[in-house]
Amino acid sequence: MFFALLATSVLSLFIGVADLSINDILNADTDKLFILSVSRFPRTISLVLAGIGLSVSGLIMQHLTRNKFVSPTTAGSLEAAQLGLLLGFIFFPLAGMVLNTFLAFAVTFIASLIFLKIVDSIRVRNIIFVPLVGLMFGGILHSGATFLAVNYNIVQDMNAWMMGDFSGILAGRYELIYLSLPAIVITYLYANQFTVVGMGEDFSKNLGLNYPVVMGLGLFCVSLTISVVVITAGFIPFLGLVVPNIVTMIYGDNIKKILPEVALSGALFLVVCDIIGRLVIYPFEIPIGLTVGIIGGIIFLILLLRRK
Repeated sequence: MFFALLATSVLSLFIGVADLSINDILNADTDKLFILSVSRFPRTISLVLAGIGLSVSGLIMQHLTRNKFVSPTTAGSLEAAQLGLLLGFIFFPLAGMVLNTFLAFAVTFIASLIFLKIVDSIRVRNIIFVPLVGLMFGGILHSGATFLAVNYNIVQDMNAWMMGDFSGILAGRYELIYLSLPAIVITYLYANQFTVVGMGEDFSKNLGLNYPVVMGLGLFCVSLTISVVVITAGFIPFLGLVVPNIVTMIYGDNIKKILPEVALSGALFLVVCDIIGRLVIYPFEIPIGLTVGIIGGIIFLILLLRRK
């Protein structure tokens, strides 16, 4: 998996409107090296980190809710980050990206807590019913964001922000995504505890685990990762849903064991989707949010039918 990701990442560096070859790098062509350092390399790094972050976030959410079909897409997390980002642009228009990231993180964290409370109150814990409730919850958050955008006449701007797209990733505009790395490290360090939490609150407490703290830590990791990905690249659906499901079907449910596979698979999936989007209508490109949405939606439907 690692070598497949490495190969596709290298390939991604050489795909684009501007021709770039290995000879250009070996000959130290100044213009081509500038394109590589300012655009292609930041884009590839962002793709890898976003793929890792979203897939790991989906894995955590599935364990916290004990439901394989819960993810940032089906729990309202992406819509919450959208709402937080919108609030930042409306009420703090001169603020930098750090404050906007904090607002997106805060709203996402609060929305995740609310969603977990909703899940706990559901009597019929059907594996399909829970993500449907999450989709409705996300729809409510999206409606609220749209209402604000209409009132402040920034609907088009909001749609542009939320369209998952890495074409605008340049040096100096993507570095916030590195904030997802601490969340991934924390996830790995507490992987065994997240696995135990996935077995239920009573079981966790019987083993002496501080259930509320571990839940809060998991939500912190998820909220931070989703916030920086949404601010950096926009709305990327289904990635955190399909990748953990496919990996767990192959390797099992032990987080510490499968976490590297989930991370590498998520990054590989996103890089491949980005390459497809750049090649289908070359020299133009399809936004990656659309590419991932189509492919991920088809896989999600297959998983639903398979589960049925």
